[in-house]
Amino acid sequence: VQLQASGGGLVQPGGSLRLSCETSGRTFSPDLMGWFRQAPGKEREFVTATSSGGGGPRYADFAKGRFAISRDKARNTVYLQMNNLKPEDTAVYYCTARGRRIVFSSWSDPDVMEYWGKGTLVIVSS
Repeated sequence: VQLQASGGGLVQPGGSLRLSCETSGRTFSPDLMGWFRQAPGKEREFVTATSSGGGGPRYADFAKGRFAISRDKARNTVYLQMNNLKPEDTAVYYCTARGRRIVFSSWSDPDVMEYWGKGTLVIVSS
């Protein structure tokens, strides 16, 4: 199973980007898909996740009101729409997935994710 993220790039503050993540490999229908990010010199942090079993989506506080996750179950693709981007959003964004359902409170824990993409770089700068 592979996750391939795309859509990163350079954007000015206040701008928008849409990231995409496709799964490939064996037939794979993960329950949980989401995004983490890692800024230079900082630890990886949770951004958002959504479950095919319901109960979400869940967002980090910095993402609420600006970011939106969506999912095309038929294509096993997840999207991250990012609006009103700020310089502090500059990071490598990683797509993640987990096959089995897990409690909502654990969605922000990177250790519960079973599959990771290579990441796509987002730079917010004027």
